[in-house]
Amino acid sequence: MTWRLSCRLLLPLAREQLFPFFADAHNLELLTPPWLRFEILTPRPIAMHAGARIDYRIRLHGLPLRWRTNITCWDPPAAFADEQVSGPYARWLHRHSFRSVGDDTEVIDEIEMRPRGGPLAPLLQRWLVRGDVERIFRHRAQVLCSLFGGDPATAEMRWLEGTELPPVRG
Repeated sequence: MTWRLSCRLLLPLAREQLFPFFADAHNLELLTPPWLRFEILTPRPIAMHAGARIDYRIRLHGLPLRWRTNITCWDPPAAFADEQVSGPYARWLHRHSFRSVGDDTEVIDEIEMRPRGGPLAPLLQRWLVRGDVERIFRHRAQVLCSLFGGDPATAEMRWLEGTELPPVRG
């Protein structure tokens, strides 16, 4: 089963000012909770563009894992998308969108994911993976608000079961 998570957060900064933070792949280390021991392995500087590949290392429940993503869409300052090439999920597609709301920016994260685990995947998804991903995106909202202002309590997070995002290319 493929699940889709949608997260929204309003930040008091214009998207043209906010997007450069997201354009620096190494800022992902700031946005990832310390318990994952996230580390980017790709040497600096990382030129962000459609087709860029980025390698990471994380520890998930004590297990060391490698993760490689491909930037499938790069459209500053409106959007970008990354898709797992190899890593802990059977499928992971993360679309980042930045929508101007007056002088503010709505940061929208849409994730399409499917865990590994064969017939146990639905149980893993519901009881383990789902909680981890929610904790990651709550942490992300708190860090973004501490850096740029805003209130993490207003962050929206919603799961849509059985839906898939359309492919993102460009």
